[in-house]
Amino acid sequence: MMKILPKSKNEWKRLIKNVSLVLIGTFILAFGIAMFIFPFDLVTGGISGIGIILAKAFSGVPFLGDLGPDVYSSVINWILFALGFLILGKTFALNTLISTAFYPLALFISEYIVYDSPIAALLDLTKYTGEYQAIALIVATVFGGACIGAGCAFTFLGGGSTGGVDVIALTLSKYVKGLKSSVSFFICDTLIILIGVFAVDNFLLSLLGIISAFICAMSVDKLFLGESSAFIAHVVSDKYEEINRAVIEKMSRTTTIVEATGGYSGEGKKLVIITFAMRQYPAFTQLISSIDKNAFVTVHRAHEINGEGWTYEKN
Repeated sequence: MMKILPKSKNEWKRLIKNVSLVLIGTFILAFGIAMFIFPFDLVTGGISGIGIILAKAFSGVPFLGDLGPDVYSSVINWILFALGFLILGKTFALNTLISTAFYPLALFISEYIVYDSPIAALLDLTKYTGEYQAIALIVATVFGGACIGAGCAFTFLGGGSTGGVDVIALTLSKYVKGLKSSVSFFICDTLIILIGVFAVDNFLLSLLGIISAFICAMSVDKLFLGESSAFIAHVVSDKYEEINRAVIEKMSRTTTIVEATGGYSGEGKKLVIITFAMRQYPAFTQLISSIDKNAFVTVHRAHEINGEGWTYEKN
């Protein structure tokens, strides 16, 4: 999690960089949704999918029927943010606060660009008919998924989180014994897409929504992780015991502690080797900085990890 009150100049620079990445990521996410997802009712899972489903469900209800998927997605995002604060704690809430607060504004600006700006006519893919309509749908599917994935990746790189359905998925994995977070994320998105099949009442659009969701996942992998779904961190710190205990208790990951010697000082050191999943990256950076801000940390992608907690469940 990003520090709220940095003390040094470097910390201020790091904070500004991280906040900028989160804002850029959130805007790319919102623009992709406004430009490609909402106009074509592509249910790709996530908060945008819930917004489309609710807009369709309440289409004939007074007042509620006048609200678009953009309003529903923004409201639901704040509701889930509040639930995340109550259930998952303030650390998760602070990680998602910037993105949650900026998302409605970013969506408003994006919709102005797409619908009302001087270049709106050039951006309107729904105006095409006939064979060009099929091309427009394919373009929306590909670029919509790519924008959402890129937006999420930038947000993750800034140490933040887009929140939304993450709250539901993480809550399930927290209270359902043996349910991995990756599985709970898959379950949530699958349920949203399946409900969207009936809400949108267009099987073709539903299939395109699934394709767009896959493209989104691929975009996150390429931009944020390369070809890996996990990280390996090497941490050198005098507070290695506290870090080791916190990783085990708060991140549910095990560590390896290795004897090391400082190449410059010649002093004996302890090297803590930690492996963790993509979605634990913000939690990892916050954990280390909260225990020892002077720790020497290197993080690199893992090509492959096999063993307990990764390729098979813990006992």
